[in-house]
Amino acid sequence: MRAVVITSHGGVEGIGVEEVGTPPAPTADRVRVQVRAAGLNRADILQRRGHYPAPPGYPPNIPGMEFAGEVESIGDAVRAWKVGDRVFGITGGGAQAELVLVPESNLARIPAELDWVEAGAMPEVFITAHDALFTRAGLHMGERVLIHAAASGVGTAAIQVAHAAGATVYGTSRTADKLERIRDLNLGLDASVAVGDTPANFAEAVQKWTNGAGVDVILDLVGGNYFSANLEALALRGRLICVGTMADAKSEIDLGLLLRKRLTVIGTMLRGRSIEEKAEATRLFASSVLPLVSRGAIRPVIDRVYPADEIRDAHERMESNASFGKIVLTFA
Repeated sequence: MRAVVITSHGGVEGIGVEEVGTPPAPTADRVRVQVRAAGLNRADILQRRGHYPAPPGYPPNIPGMEFAGEVESIGDAVRAWKVGDRVFGITGGGAQAELVLVPESNLARIPAELDWVEAGAMPEVFITAHDALFTRAGLHMGERVLIHAAASGVGTAAIQVAHAAGATVYGTSRTADKLERIRDLNLGLDASVAVGDTPANFAEAVQKWTNGAGVDVILDLVGGNYFSANLEALALRGRLICVGTMADAKSEIDLGLLLRKRLTVIGTMLRGRSIEEKAEATRLFASSVLPLVSRGAIRPVIDRVYPADEIRDAHERMESNASFGKIVLTFA
């Protein structure tokens, strides 16, 4: 089969499409899926650079954590799926290939309203957003939430699921034009601020929006010097859910502020979780998020679509930070 392969760590010259061995025929509860589309994520960039290896048991040189396609074959213990079903799901790696082998519990049925590209753009970001906001941070109807990197794939997903749940949603981005595009799409953002190079800007904006009360939950995909401003922006007993480190993995913490406000800091990562944990996150995605697709309440936001052979262009697009929403790869 053909697959995206990392041949050397570093720049985009170390990635391309090659012929590789086909995954084995499925046994037990495994399902082999003919991939039609696969989302590109920041983790794929980091893996290509040599900073984020695949978890044990997954292909070390074939990236990809989400996919959409048709069931090609099933193991003898599979009960939920049959050959030809349209499915999408998450995996620890290897999704950017013509075939991927996954447990049946890590799959969900694609709603009829989604085409292959839209389906390929959904699993990783919507499962991450729903799991972080609701399962981990316990966001409730009527609460206020601040979403950093609002124009990213996870950001645009988080805005929509939080809005659909009845939360007041605020957002940040480094540039004002991306926030304007979010408003044009009517995703559910109540207020926003362009951060630029001064993260303290958003803490000041939050105090203005909330009359000094702060926000109940912050979804942070940036890390680095956003951390101290996050603590300033949180309300009493607020929750900070850390999902990404686009800026940096290290930061200083004002422990006094953390204690005085009785704040909760939560870290989460989807890729390295066990099959059982991913199954639970996928189940909640299927039961809580997918009905919103069928009702037209949420939709994936697509930046650009690239044939898999143009993988280098796709990586360069993401690394430019010009993308808005999801970049998706397609397989013929």
